[in-house]
Amino acid sequence: MLAVIRVLTTNDENLLNAHGRIITERFGIPTRSYCIPDQPKGIYNEETERIAVPKIVRLARQAESEGAKAIFISCAADPALKEVRAECQVPVIGAGSAAAAVALALGSNIGVLNLTETTPLALTSILGQRLVAEAKPEGVENTTDLMNPAGKEKAMKAAERLVQKGAEVIVLACTGYSTIGLAREIRRHLAVQVVDAVEAGGLMAWYALQK
Repeated sequence: MLAVIRVLTTNDENLLNAHGRIITERFGIPTRSYCIPDQPKGIYNEETERIAVPKIVRLARQAESEGAKAIFISCAADPALKEVRAECQVPVIGAGSAAAAVALALGSNIGVLNLTETTPLALTSILGQRLVAEAKPEGVENTTDLMNPAGKEKAMKAAERLVQKGAEVIVLACTGYSTIGLAREIRRHLAVQVVDAVEAGGLMAWYALQK
């Protein structure tokens, strides 16, 4: 079983399990989803990431005690990745570093579609000079802003800007884009490779769980 740690708070079972479903459908891996408490808008700046770290560590310990064979932190900033790896014996995968690794395999000119103003260090530290463009949807400040037609339309326009800036590969640097199926829409309308961070994490989990 792969534990999927969501970094937003929700009582909606469908929303909670959305990323786990993507991984199960793509890679056949059973998942169990967990969400951190008291952060209904998720992680969207340094402060919300800071307060999320101990919550993620506690959930990771719980998941391991409940039989998880690997842990996926479903956030492109890879919050608490180092701390969880220090605490748990099973493989731990971060969405951001997984997405960056897949992007490097697909092309040299990589654009990142962010949720915040700056690209997470989890991606820039891996992409290096291959990162040629960055963008974020105008007026979208957190993952909940994406869950309406206007947010999705703004995200598509930001993806178009990345292609105009020379991106041959687009990394979706927020797992909220996975929730709304943005990768599918971009692939349908733009001539560009797209890396969905949840799909990338599932791919790495598939490798980690091979015996």
